[in-house]
Amino acid sequence: MKRFFIYITVSLFYCMLVFNCSSGGGDDAVDPDPKIETPPVAANLIFPSNNSECTEGADVSSTETEVTFDWYNANNTDSYQLFIKNLTTQSTVNYNTTESEKRVTLLKGTPYSWYVVSKNVTSQTAQSSVWKFYNAGEAQSSYAPFPAELLEPGLYSELSASTTSTLLDWTAEDVDNDIKEYDVYFDTVSSPDNKITSTSDSSFTVTVSSGNTYYWRIITKDEQNNSSESQVFEFSVK
Repeated sequence: MKRFFIYITVSLFYCMLVFNCSSGGGDDAVDPDPKIETPPVAANLIFPSNNSECTEGADVSSTETEVTFDWYNANNTDSYQLFIKNLTTQSTVNYNTTESEKRVTLLKGTPYSWYVVSKNVTSQTAQSSVWKFYNAGEAQSSYAPFPAELLEPGLYSELSASTTSTLLDWTAEDVDNDIKEYDVYFDTVSSPDNKITSTSDSSFTVTVSSGNTYYWRIITKDEQNNSSESQVFEFSVK
């Protein structure tokens, strides 16, 4: 009887041991992939510097230079997309690269803005800040201001029917830091040629009425009589 009891005890212990080992092996088989997909980090820009004159380009022709755009490596990033906007024509081009720099041919004597988008295997992206610069021309002693950036009312925005006035708000930069004034053009036609004021402020209040669509633009002038023209924004009043 004692021998039988010992036999049963040993058998149960053996079965429990086998079951536990089998269970452990099963857990290993269904372990998920430990790799964690982390979104990319926005790149910090280096060159061309913000609101600066770029004079370090290599001459390509009498009208073009090759400029090397440079930024710091961004964490969790496999590739980058460089966006460059010609602020005179408002046209944008973009380039893909796996490096933290890109050489691009640009027009001389032309203002540009640029930024970088970081990418990796995730569907998420991260955008850097936007910088502006003026690509140097032949023997230029002064530069036109960057075209004003229109802020409010936003493009295609719609104001309430009860609105009778609104604030036009914009911002502008200049390499020479000598902006003198702004000409404000405001009208109900898509190419506003009606100058309503000249001001040294970067905002101006206009009268509006219900049921109308309005268009506005800003011409920025500096102390050297250089000027630049913004794009046209439109907004409507219900």
